[in-house]
Amino acid sequence: METAAHIKPVYPTGATKWILILTAVSCAILELIDTTVVNVSLREISGSIGATTTEIAWVITAYAISNVIIIPLTSMLSDLFGRKTYFTASVVIFTFSSLMCGLSTNLWMLVFWRFVQGIGGGGLLSTAQSIIVGAFPPEKISTANAIFGMGIILGPTFGPALGGFITDNFSWHWIFFVNIPIGIVATVLAWTYVTDMAGAKKPRKIDWWGIIFLVAAVGSLQFVLEEGTSKDWFESPEITTFSIVALLGLMAFIYRELHIDYPAVNIRLYKNYNLAMGSFMNFMLGLLLFGTVFIFPLFAQISLGWTATQTGTFMIPSALCTAVSMPIVGKLLGSGKNPKSIILIGIFITFGFLMMMAFSSPDSSQNDFYLPFVLRGVGLAFMMSPILSLAVAGLRGKDMAQAIGLANMIRQLGGAVGIALLNVFLTHKNAEVRGSMLGYVTDYNNVAAERISMLTQNYISKGFGAEDAQALAYKGMEGMLYRQQALVSYDQGFFAVGISILICIPIVMLIRYKKGVPAKPIADH
Repeated sequence: METAAHIKPVYPTGATKWILILTAVSCAILELIDTTVVNVSLREISGSIGATTTEIAWVITAYAISNVIIIPLTSMLSDLFGRKTYFTASVVIFTFSSLMCGLSTNLWMLVFWRFVQGIGGGGLLSTAQSIIVGAFPPEKISTANAIFGMGIILGPTFGPALGGFITDNFSWHWIFFVNIPIGIVATVLAWTYVTDMAGAKKPRKIDWWGIIFLVAAVGSLQFVLEEGTSKDWFESPEITTFSIVALLGLMAFIYRELHIDYPAVNIRLYKNYNLAMGSFMNFMLGLLLFGTVFIFPLFAQISLGWTATQTGTFMIPSALCTAVSMPIVGKLLGSGKNPKSIILIGIFITFGFLMMMAFSSPDSSQNDFYLPFVLRGVGLAFMMSPILSLAVAGLRGKDMAQAIGLANMIRQLGGAVGIALLNVFLTHKNAEVRGSMLGYVTDYNNVAAERISMLTQNYISKGFGAEDAQALAYKGMEGMLYRQQALVSYDQGFFAVGISILICIPIVMLIRYKKGVPAKPIADH
């Protein structure tokens, strides 16, 4: 009798294959767009529903927490309900919750539906990747990962630009309503073309305790990372409590999953050396991808005075460079080029982008950033696809789906950790740089005294009294000081991310790769 492990897989062909891939990658892009599309609209949303700046942050936090909880569980849920049913249901949940987000009339209604939307979105992301990878034979896995990698890059990059455009020209409700027609079409295509995974078995039992420990650990950790800066980290009893819950939940989860026969998440897969190394690389990739998307808009708007729409639109060419580079990387991998060499090229290109950004000045304009952002796009393409390919090489079926879920969770957590660390870094740097600069803004410094005198005379010429003119001059100096300190801090932020990316070089060298020999598959139990 032919066992599930020995069933010969059948791969889709022709139009069916590409409709399936387009459906999956569109859903992944849709999910990732919604991680960032809200960011530039928070001010309008808070004004519309009467929420404070602190409260409105929950609109982002709720989505991130449910997203990162559900991602590692997607393999188990796919087996439980069948991949076709689970993926289609995720699209329906995501689409319906998008409608309800747009119809929300108060903060906590919006937060609740964003949490539900994150549950649907998390199910889309990892399942979409397993669908795309499953549509290609093992020797073409690089092409599959290149296609999925485009979605990972395009989603977070297009999100702010799309959110800014919709908010400026329509209303914030439409950042959610725009998902509905796409979701309806995706639902029909998913039910028509997505198939169940070959050889997948329905779990004998559900690991409820494992799920509870995972929810407690990952949900609490994500909350700490999202809210830590605004609550002054461990000065807050709330953050301290959730940190303890995260640690205890993680320990209980690991112990549970290693000691039962039906784990919700098969963490034994980390016995695969390359998957463990690939997870570290995925973590750094998340830090780089989401960290630079976080820091550049702040830098451009605060230090250079760009608008939100202008900032978001500027980042699109970088994503397009990635989209163009991905097929090239796929061909290089397909022709037998060493993935480690390609990753190293990507690291050095990305390092070049970060170093160019680290030497920005108050006179920097859009023209100064075109080349760095081209390098960013190409560098991410050269890193992402080979990392995905090396990490899951040799894994099949359920193992592949589990590994993909873990990889996506690690990347999302890397982004959350990256943003949290950059927030802390920038807060400390702003204070440090401001303290250094204030020492020069005195009546005894000729340059500062001349600037204050010039500003004062300028206000007097406009009809202000001497006392008011001087007060306005000091306010003007305060504004210039703030922009300068922010510029220096952001420059050092880019430099710090650049140095951290170099840490990946020894990790890449430790990855095992032998041409023509895939990694050894690992059994489920």
